[in-house]
Amino acid sequence: MTGHQAHIQGLPAADLAARFGTPLFVYDAEAITAAYRRLRGGLHPAVDVFYSLKANPNISICACLRSLGAGAEVSSEAELVTALRAGVAPKDIIFLGPGKIRRELEACIRGGIRAVVCESLGELRRLDLLAAQFGARDVHAMVRINPSFPTPGSGLAMGGKPRQFGIDTAVLRRSRSLLSALRHVRVTGIHAYVGTRFLQHEHIVHNTRSILAEAAHLAGELGLPLETVDFGGGIGIAYFDNEKDPDIEAVVEGVNGAVADFVQDHPRCGFIMEAGRYLTAASGTYVVRVLDVKESMGETFAVTDGGTHQHAAAGGVGSFVRRNFPIRMLGRPDSPAVRQYTVTGPLCTPHDILGKRVPLPEVRTGDLLGVDCSGAYGPSASPGRFLSHGYPAEVLVHQSRAHLVRRRDTVDDLLSPQRLVEL
Repeated sequence: MTGHQAHIQGLPAADLAARFGTPLFVYDAEAITAAYRRLRGGLHPAVDVFYSLKANPNISICACLRSLGAGAEVSSEAELVTALRAGVAPKDIIFLGPGKIRRELEACIRGGIRAVVCESLGELRRLDLLAAQFGARDVHAMVRINPSFPTPGSGLAMGGKPRQFGIDTAVLRRSRSLLSALRHVRVTGIHAYVGTRFLQHEHIVHNTRSILAEAAHLAGELGLPLETVDFGGGIGIAYFDNEKDPDIEAVVEGVNGAVADFVQDHPRCGFIMEAGRYLTAASGTYVVRVLDVKESMGETFAVTDGGTHQHAAAGGVGSFVRRNFPIRMLGRPDSPAVRQYTVTGPLCTPHDILGKRVPLPEVRTGDLLGVDCSGAYGPSASPGRFLSHGYPAEVLVHQSRAHLVRRRDTVDDLLSPQRLVEL
């Protein structure tokens, strides 16, 4: 921020709002680059960083990270096509998800991606049969394991208990004959993703060491070649009061130690570390305009043109505890807070709250507010068509130039897929 209003790479937020309208997601490419380089810069050379498109599937965000050297972790046909069109090489793409349809598996086979991450023994069999139909003899797969060890510190646990994800290690240990019977699929590695939004580096390092140890034991018991181990990642960022960003230098140092120990026994093994939220969240600002300021029973409300239909994460949707994302005044960022405002959207539901009792300078109709840390799980995890408002525009600021990377939905966009039945 400089002067008397917020800037993004020198561009006033008010100018961006005037040019592209509101509500609006603005992404700062410099922040994405800085986050990637902090992580990638010190990592062991055997570790590749793969961007998890689920965090923000915008094709320009993906292309930005690809230009820096990131691979892609995808979980749908559309994400696969996005990664390819963004310039990610097939050898740098993995596809995972507990319920892949035939069309998605066919796209993986045709595309020759690095690996299909199979999450059940049945999926391995289906992939093998499908590869035979395509005449493909060397389709690469990894098996995703659901390990038994606990995962402390996760904001959302993905393993270590009954889950739809992966294969229980106890089940996999009994499956050597099935793996040996595969004729067109070659299992080349182990994948595990045990949780997300880790803020303590000790937990990330613990998970990495535990996954590597499990992978070594399984490979030995099952006779699998260990060409790749994907140990996930799940690095978080600080959204809320009393939280701190993880110590990335300590994360890198600990991961490097675990990898260095592992490669002594498996010198030909490569590694994948997945990152989504960590790479993009801090880059994003959700810009909304105040439509009305009103009081109700002693509480002051700032009603804006953006809401939880476009940014469900900021509204705490899916969270057990409702906490505020950082929200600031964009027009007068240096002014002191004088009052608490509950910042809401335009939806006809009491749950449409972006921030509860947020300390702000005096808020007036027409002011711009910014919800920070909005570069991950904004539009991609929101019910954008609720009340038929549609999805907002998205802008990427790169080298101090603003690029429209997604136009906002129009009424025709919302209605054109529908068919009117003449009754």
